[in-house]
Amino acid sequence: MEPIVSVTGGKILGRTSAGVSTFLGVPYAAAPVGPARFELPTRVPDWPGVRDALSYGPTCAQSPYPPPIHALIGSDGIPGDEYLNVNVWTPDPGGSGLPVMVWIHGGAFVRGSNARAIYDGAAFARDGIVMVSINYRLGISGFAAVANAPLNRGLHDQLFALQWVQENIESFGGDPNNVTVFGESAGGMSVAMLLASSRSRGLLHRAIMQSGNGSAVATIDDAGKLADQLAEKLAIKPTAADFGRLGPERLRSAQDMIALDLMTDPDPARWGSSIITNGLGIMSLFPVVDGDIVEGPAADVLAAHPDRSVPLIAGCTTDEFRFFTVPTGVAAAITTDTLPYMLSRYGLSPALAATYSAHRPGATAADLFAAMVTDHAFRSDTLRLAQVNATANPTYAYEFAWPSGIEGLGACHVLEIPFVFDALASAHPLTGPNPPQPLADQIHSAWASFAKNGNPGWARFQPDTQLVQIFDAPESTVVSNPRGDDLAALRRSLR
Repeated sequence: MEPIVSVTGGKILGRTSAGVSTFLGVPYAAAPVGPARFELPTRVPDWPGVRDALSYGPTCAQSPYPPPIHALIGSDGIPGDEYLNVNVWTPDPGGSGLPVMVWIHGGAFVRGSNARAIYDGAAFARDGIVMVSINYRLGISGFAAVANAPLNRGLHDQLFALQWVQENIESFGGDPNNVTVFGESAGGMSVAMLLASSRSRGLLHRAIMQSGNGSAVATIDDAGKLADQLAEKLAIKPTAADFGRLGPERLRSAQDMIALDLMTDPDPARWGSSIITNGLGIMSLFPVVDGDIVEGPAADVLAAHPDRSVPLIAGCTTDEFRFFTVPTGVAAAITTDTLPYMLSRYGLSPALAATYSAHRPGATAADLFAAMVTDHAFRSDTLRLAQVNATANPTYAYEFAWPSGIEGLGACHVLEIPFVFDALASAHPLTGPNPPQPLADQIHSAWASFAKNGNPGWARFQPDTQLVQIFDAPESTVVSNPRGDDLAALRRSLR
């Protein structure tokens, strides 16, 4: 007999296989369509009878990834209005007191969804955890600073989903007082925002930030400039009423055009310095400092409010930025002559290349560029957040160093995810055909252990020792302040 549970809105029917019960596409808020697309999330309406929760739900409007990225990780796009939905995997819907993990997907705040094979939560449920994956509003719908609309609607959705977890997770056997929130890329940035926010108190008890940072925030003025340009492209007034009259396809088209404009003309005078600097030329629509959910960069906020910290794992991959340069062909265009220009686009001093080159004999200009931007966009801020959090709560740092079997990618962005979820069979286009299962066993069990008892199994990160777990195959190690000279030079150059 298939499981039926009661949640906000009514009863849902799931499916049980191999000891894991799965409930997919469960709406946690009312459908944000029309004018409601630019309003705060509201309670999902009740439905009659028992609703099937047997297939993934709709996703927020978005374009496919460019072909080279699509070939590695695929794209998302399930049509429908009820895209504020969650998926739940549980080992025992009739149980109680099980630890809970809530996954926030990445996608630069304009792409992604919870409907991906590499986000399948069955392995966590197999290991005694109730796992939830959430969708949230993206792009214009979630993050455009539209007049007469609340800011950071996508983050409001995440908070609303976490409140849904508090109210409903016991129906799946979970403990609402033991919730670990984890996410990667834009999801990792979201984790940092939620960690530092007073609005999340009581909604999360541990956090894992993968390949994110806490400084990807825009000022209201700069975000408003971008919204004005969106409205100009759409030939509308930059108001919630006018944006709310548009369907998802027109919104998707406009955000694609803005992203292209930003890449081809990264002029701070046009967009605002916070969009260019904090969006790293990749993100156009992302969290805004609103004085409510987002008071500022996460590390700064946590430093001022250490009482908001919780036990934390924070880390990144060794070669994050290769994901953005190698498959797209950008790496092939970076030479000794073009490197200074490319670095200046990211606010980095060309002189910094000498330090990185000295530590990487034989590295190409493209190798140096990827290493410097990886540290700038991910590693530096991740470790700063770890340093601040470690003053008040147990904190653990990691680096994923195993290189993909796909030539040139190295230990790139996204690569650790199928290891975390123990879902290597779904990730061969990214990992290559023979990823090491023992490494997945190690990482997955560390995340599960942290969710259960707050200890992933390696030494804590402390501001003085800065111990970092380096995940690699055939052997993982703990290193104090890896490549610290590079990071120190980078930080000096940015002062």
